[in-house]
Amino acid sequence: MNIDLNADLAEGFGRWELGDDDALLTVVTSANVACGFHAGDPTVIRGACRQAAAGRVAVGAQVGYRDLAGFGRRFIDVPPRELADDVLYQIGALDGLARASGTRVRYVKPHGALYNAIVHHEEQAAAVVAAVRAWDPECPVLGLPGSRWLAKAEEARLPVFREAFADRAYTPSGTLVPRRERGAVLHDAELIAERCVRLARGEPIAAIDGTPLVVHADSLCVHGDTPGAVVVALAVRERLEAEGITLRAFTGEGR
Repeated sequence: MNIDLNADLAEGFGRWELGDDDALLTVVTSANVACGFHAGDPTVIRGACRQAAAGRVAVGAQVGYRDLAGFGRRFIDVPPRELADDVLYQIGALDGLARASGTRVRYVKPHGALYNAIVHHEEQAAAVVAAVRAWDPECPVLGLPGSRWLAKAEEARLPVFREAFADRAYTPSGTLVPRRERGAVLHDAELIAERCVRLARGEPIAAIDGTPLVVHADSLCVHGDTPGAVVVALAVRERLEAEGITLRAFTGEGR
């Protein structure tokens, strides 16, 4: 049994640091690298790409709204054509820095409010798909199972992979509990690790109201910006490996 472990990285900006990219890149198998619109600057981004290349960690473009002040966590009603251009710009910029660092963009995963919006937002989901296809019609994409984003990507014949969140609470319908709500983010490393074993095996986990919920996933995400992210990621990796589950990038590259 194989599963991918991913984390959001390169989310610092200038002198402002967020998360421990160096430590997380020794644990995860895929890195969702910020592209400068919600977080990240060229130096931070290239640094993450260099270490990902050295550690044979797959690099993914984490594209988002143009929203540095809000960390990409605010919905923006962007016209579809403009959104497609913004996403294409981000992928191209990251790929340039990645190639200069000895790797390349292997997949695309939306960030924050854009990720949540295109679970249901038809036009924005189609715009992100159009941007990915314009860059590479064979580029894998990562997203929430059952989302319009993945459905439209599949219709466009992009390779589709499903994601579950190690440290986020779910609604009974399988969407993420909004961060503003109590209990939306989980912090107990051992409980998160146990939940990840269940996710990897396709077994039900508890939604926020206790309802059993099955989330089919090819990749598990640990957020790099939460307190104790490295401790959580290590606990998840160690528990998965102890249960005989192999960690490997869903794109097939990496260690």
